[in-house]
Amino acid sequence: MDPLLIAIAGPTGSGKTALSLALAERFQGEIVSCDSVAVYRQMEIGTAKPTLEERRRVPHHLIDILPPDHFCTAGDYSRLARQALAEIAARGHLPIVTGGTGLYLRALLEGLFPGPPRSDEMRARLYRSAERRGPAWLHRLLRRLDPAAAERIHANDQPKLVRAIEVCLAARQPLTEAWQAGRDPLQGFRVLRLGLDPPRPMLYQRLGARARAMFAAGLVEETRTLLRKFGESPRAFDSLGYCQARAVLRGELSEEEAVAATAQGHRNYAKRQLTWFRREPEMNWLHGFGDQPEVLDEAEKLVTSCLGPGVFKGLSIRPPDPDP
Repeated sequence: MDPLLIAIAGPTGSGKTALSLALAERFQGEIVSCDSVAVYRQMEIGTAKPTLEERRRVPHHLIDILPPDHFCTAGDYSRLARQALAEIAARGHLPIVTGGTGLYLRALLEGLFPGPPRSDEMRARLYRSAERRGPAWLHRLLRRLDPAAAERIHANDQPKLVRAIEVCLAARQPLTEAWQAGRDPLQGFRVLRLGLDPPRPMLYQRLGARARAMFAAGLVEETRTLLRKFGESPRAFDSLGYCQARAVLRGELSEEEAVAATAQGHRNYAKRQLTWFRREPEMNWLHGFGDQPEVLDEAEKLVTSCLGPGVFKGLSIRPPDPDP
């Protein structure tokens, strides 16, 4: 029987870290981060990474692996994550992938298609056209070329829009068709997908509190230090929190306005994440936060049922406690 892999998904602020830690300690697991910003070193306050104490409790992978001026593509992530999964399984431990970057998770589990090479000339033309015609032009163009891809890519995400349009034009077929034709799905694991879906008002309260806490902890100063060291160009500095902190440093926002903008940005991002993950196949939805006992109890039962009787000894996993 193939080893089990747990994939924990959900919107930002839903308690994915808490749930992954609890399951890892319960079933002797190791955690593979699935977060497009947590891969970068020196970006601490605005990333909501697991704390150093949490990382000492359970082995973590793919956190702090690159400097901010290196770009980690979904393909890069997939290769590194698959290597980590193989090593974890070889140790007889339970791999737990957790994070909110839907494209990274899809690349890991379903594979990426071998798309056409990047064309700097075409990309430059698309960016120039977007400057002339306005920011919404790229999304309108992609909607004509590939409506399904346009539904998945946010209208403000220019890099992804440009790449999708580039693929459509170079491959002479929609990105979604090319994706389906050439994927390389993960082999050798049984995947249990767990999705966190907490009540929306409570989630928004947490996201507001997180935004306030990030700025109170010194996000603006951390951003100032990063800009002095790496300059303005790294795409990682456009992520939520850092983008608003840069606006404070430029004098475009007060810190209070930046906190409000960051909280709103996180709320919008959480909506997009839920829309993305609801399209994922075979998701087991847990209706609550990952740090709630009833959610952990339901998740433990799902994991135990997938592991099956007699598996714990071979995987060096502590068996479930007997029912009282």
